[in-house]
Amino acid sequence: MVPLGNDGVQNEESPQPQPVLYQNARQDHRRPSIYSTLDQVPHYAFYANTAVPGRLKKSRPSLNVLRSPPPQGTPDKPSDEEANVGSKPESQPVRFGWVKGVMIRCMLNIWGVILYLRLPWITAQAGIGLTWVIILLSSLVTTITGLSISAISTNGRVKAGGTYFLISRSLGPELGGSIGLIFAFANAVAVAMHTVGFSETVRDLIIEYSGGPLVDPVNDIRIIGVVTVVVLLGVCMAGMEWESKAQILFFIVILISFVNYFMGTVIPATEEKQSKGFFNYKADLFLSNMVPEWRGEDGSFFGMFSIFFPSATGILAGANISGDLKDPAVAIPRGTLMAIFWTTISYLTISATIGSCMVRDASASLNDTLLSNETAGCEGQACRYGWNFSECYRARDCTQGLLNNYQTLSMVSGFGPLVTAGIFAATLSSALACLVSAPKVFQCLCQDNLYPLIGVFGKGYGKNNEPMWGYVLTFFIAVAFILIAELNVIAPIISNFFLCSYALINFSCFHASITNSPGWRPSFRYYSRWTALFGAIISLVIMFLLNWWAALIALGIVVFLLGYVTYKKPDINWGSSMQAGTYNLALSYSVSLAGVEDHVKNFRPQCLILTGPPNFRPALVDFVGTFTKNIGLMICGNIIMGDGKNVQQEETTSAEVKWLNKRKIRSFYTSLSGDNLRDGARSLMQATGLGKLKPNTLFMGFKGNWQEDLPRNVDDYIGTIHDAFDINYGVCLLRLTEGLDISTKMKAHGKLVSVLLGEQVSSIFQAKQGKKTIDLYWISDDGGLTLLIPYLLTRKKRWRQCKVRVFIIGHQDTVQEERKEMLSLLSQFRLDFHDVVVIIDSEQAPLSENMKRFEDSTAPYRLNDGLRDEATLRELRKDCPWMISDREMEQLKQKSERKIRLNEVIQENSPEAALVLVSLPVANKDCCPSALYMAWLDALSHNLRCPTLLIRGNQQSVLTFYCQ
Repeated sequence: MVPLGNDGVQNEESPQPQPVLYQNARQDHRRPSIYSTLDQVPHYAFYANTAVPGRLKKSRPSLNVLRSPPPQGTPDKPSDEEANVGSKPESQPVRFGWVKGVMIRCMLNIWGVILYLRLPWITAQAGIGLTWVIILLSSLVTTITGLSISAISTNGRVKAGGTYFLISRSLGPELGGSIGLIFAFANAVAVAMHTVGFSETVRDLIIEYSGGPLVDPVNDIRIIGVVTVVVLLGVCMAGMEWESKAQILFFIVILISFVNYFMGTVIPATEEKQSKGFFNYKADLFLSNMVPEWRGEDGSFFGMFSIFFPSATGILAGANISGDLKDPAVAIPRGTLMAIFWTTISYLTISATIGSCMVRDASASLNDTLLSNETAGCEGQACRYGWNFSECYRARDCTQGLLNNYQTLSMVSGFGPLVTAGIFAATLSSALACLVSAPKVFQCLCQDNLYPLIGVFGKGYGKNNEPMWGYVLTFFIAVAFILIAELNVIAPIISNFFLCSYALINFSCFHASITNSPGWRPSFRYYSRWTALFGAIISLVIMFLLNWWAALIALGIVVFLLGYVTYKKPDINWGSSMQAGTYNLALSYSVSLAGVEDHVKNFRPQCLILTGPPNFRPALVDFVGTFTKNIGLMICGNIIMGDGKNVQQEETTSAEVKWLNKRKIRSFYTSLSGDNLRDGARSLMQATGLGKLKPNTLFMGFKGNWQEDLPRNVDDYIGTIHDAFDINYGVCLLRLTEGLDISTKMKAHGKLVSVLLGEQVSSIFQAKQGKKTIDLYWISDDGGLTLLIPYLLTRKKRWRQCKVRVFIIGHQDTVQEERKEMLSLLSQFRLDFHDVVVIIDSEQAPLSENMKRFEDSTAPYRLNDGLRDEATLRELRKDCPWMISDREMEQLKQKSERKIRLNEVIQENSPEAALVLVSLPVANKDCCPSALYMAWLDALSHNLRCPTLLIRGNQQSVLTFYCQ
């Protein structure tokens, strides 16, 4: 085989592509060709793991694939084996397994600031019972989302970009792009949330050991937070290897802090700890703390849920670095679900244990012990244990207890500094994970070029392709929210954004499942489309229950970003479930439509246009596209004749479709091979369409060069018109003074290459037509198509100011009656045409010079047979059926004169019209040779300065003036 060059022409000098061995078949997304050979070996051939030269070893086959290298300028990603050849191990990017890359990372992100600094307080507010409900409800949402993300991530190769990559490749760029921005922003804000939690702890330590704040409690959080995030930024920029080592260290510290906490709950409480509300495990204390005791502005179930839920959002920390995992399809499901399970157990356990050991209110005063067993006047659960915190309880100014001290875990533990170290590890690890996740997601989004002016953030550096500018952007967003310096304010802000992300993840899994696409084959089987749908719905419901106006803002942002990408229509194809769903809907509606009988009220012009390459005849495409948009079917047909019909048309078709889309023309494009125009057009008219979505009107350009072209080509052109009528098509011929085909003109100016490459050339029909007229010369009734087309044009913005004038043939004595009759007919058709002109001089003889011009145009096609008999004529026209005999010329002379005279009338009445529509003459093809019929069409539209449309319906009624 000889490869094709970029212009689609065979290039004899192009070298044959050499096959390259690739490790995984899924790395090749190009369409395989059964003709790509290596010694006649098929393109996709499976070989044994070890092969003996000259023969295949009979062992278990691997997925090693032979394929041609990618085209020049589009480097493909090499396999691991290729990457190792000739390179040092140090240059290889870091890759993580499911434990280190996903499970530990997710657990660290879930074990964040909420666990250490807010879970005891939430337990005191909601009680152990409702706290468990909050934890389990959050786990339900995250588990369902984890199942969905597992299914999506195992349905093909997962690259960098994490959540954004998974959603965008499943639901398409519209929803994927919007959720990518929102999710990256939510992770950037999460950096601030965890950093503020760390700063709170450091501030409290400073106050405890120094006796006062550095500046004031709020500004201390801001100062410490900004310094902390600067350090974390430095760790991230050092590379993923350093970040991973830091995460392992944090994980070990957190586990030690847990052991330390649980040991502290069984160590007998000292008097000092009892004064702060800690009394070890008490059954009645557990029962007392089982019920809620709401306090403050956030004192409600959903108030507590909004503060707690960000702790559960860490489930995507592993998926967000999908590009840095060894095998994302294995690591993401296993690591994510294991992390959800163990962290849920830890949250439930800590909530139950802290609620069983501590009272809600305590004063921290050693003087509040009861002097005897007398408990009269003592309020609160602590009275049973010999402590009286009634004074601060009544005044609501207690400083200790579950409800008043965020550092209770540290106080309860066996050795407080270890829990403090756990708080540092949890907050810093979560902040670090979010600081890594946000730029990674944003980098993938930037590289897809869905939004303008953000490309710089997609540039990667180093062996791991680190998004340095993305880190900087995330840093500034985090600093902006750190300045709020209030954890309870920041946490609800990101809850809605994460819930919105989870809703779309679940919906993408549900949507991919219901489309029944053969491409949806996830290797992870433990999911259900209905649980995914439930997860999407419950996420949306919780969004509105938490904060309805914040939910509206989040959804509004999604809709805005979705609308932008939908409007821009990026030139990408990811095989999304939206495409599969569109196919299902189209197929379903097409099948159901096939069973519906045609009715005149539902008639729509469904046009097949013989454009050739559409960018060669932009005016013809623009004209038809104007009135068919959102109304009827439009198909651009290209008949490939001669040697070109053997050339593969896939790339050409793609280029033509892109040109139509860029021009905002809603049209299909199809190409078909044919020996000549007539055969190709007949095949197109008979084969094009699906069910009721089948063309009923043929559009062609006027053959302006008919006198210079070969007579056989003229005969094919006219024969195509006759075939269209025979197949029950309407026929429309568009003629412009300057012609329709711009390829010759562009070639003369040296611009043909730019046209071939899809350059948009403007046409007369792209401009507003102003207050001109559309003149309709209704010579004969064709079913109403001639009246319908101008009506559809005037409904469009470009033609809205045009006034339609209807010209009819009449007699001097009955002008008024005929005009009233026509106005009445138009009124019954509900057509807003109020200007009817009756032509009374159409029967006059045409001007002699016009008649002479007509005779000169037909002279080359005359037989000059001298009125010979039919047998002689048949012999003379055996090889030239288009020739005109003297008898035919004489018999049709009157019709010829009418065409010439009508042209004169049009020139008199419509010199400045925006468009002229004239009834296309119909002649018996056995009695009117094609050359004479072509001369009629030329005479009818000759010398008209405005666009002219010769139109004739197929006698099918397309207008009705009654309903039934």
